[in-house]
Amino acid sequence: MATRFVVGFLLSLAIAYAGFRKEALSLGGMIAAIVEGTFIFGSGGWMWGALLIAFFVLSSALSFYRRREKRTLAEKFAKGSRRDVGQVLANGGLGLLLALALFAVDDAATRRLLFAAYVGAMATVNADTWATELGVLGRRPPRLITTWRVVERGTSGGVSLWGTAAALLGGAAIGLTAALFDGAEGGRWLLVGALGGLAGALFDSFLGATVQAIYYSEARQKETERAVEHDGTPNRLLRGWRWMDNDWVNFLSSIVGAAVTAALWWWMG
Repeated sequence: MATRFVVGFLLSLAIAYAGFRKEALSLGGMIAAIVEGTFIFGSGGWMWGALLIAFFVLSSALSFYRRREKRTLAEKFAKGSRRDVGQVLANGGLGLLLALALFAVDDAATRRLLFAAYVGAMATVNADTWATELGVLGRRPPRLITTWRVVERGTSGGVSLWGTAAALLGGAAIGLTAALFDGAEGGRWLLVGALGGLAGALFDSFLGATVQAIYYSEARQKETERAVEHDGTPNRLLRGWRWMDNDWVNFLSSIVGAAVTAALWWWMG
């Protein structure tokens, strides 16, 4: 067990530091990623650690894909592509809690269910990242998930066929990673990962369209997730709950994705 924690720390340190050097992580984000990776790998081993690595590598790579084209949309988001502490905890926090829960569980079936929930949590954050990074590149503008009216690219709660397909593939990528460690149940992991990730990503969009805090920048005459401009000027709250920022949306969505995936795994068993 101690060896797994040491390996988890060294592996997390190497990957997080590389992410920091590539500007995919802030300093605080790097430290948070090391802590998450150490405990997830130490608690669950390679099967758990691989999913976290897959999410970080794939999502970071997509953030650099056609970056110039997506730069004009950055003003809508509260944060940039460099993940800070809040973003790291929002994306991997539930996974960390599920991994720590392994210490209190001996029953094999329950541990399997915890892993299914973990697959769903990671599938959701990966699906949401893929939907965001690839969905904004679609030819057709998105529609608000609650009213179906056409909105600008990058609008919280906006969905499109292209983005939905990207979300499905993002969830499937995590399911496929789990399948590599469990060939006997490979098809099952692929299916529940894809569906659970998609469910979590759609819930993310629902929260974005309903209760996520959205502000209006008078200076830029645009909607934005930023409460305060770069120069310190506060923006006017347009809709949503002030405390419900994108980090909370991501975390709550990962809970839904985890629950859906675990339920599907149990039902299919």
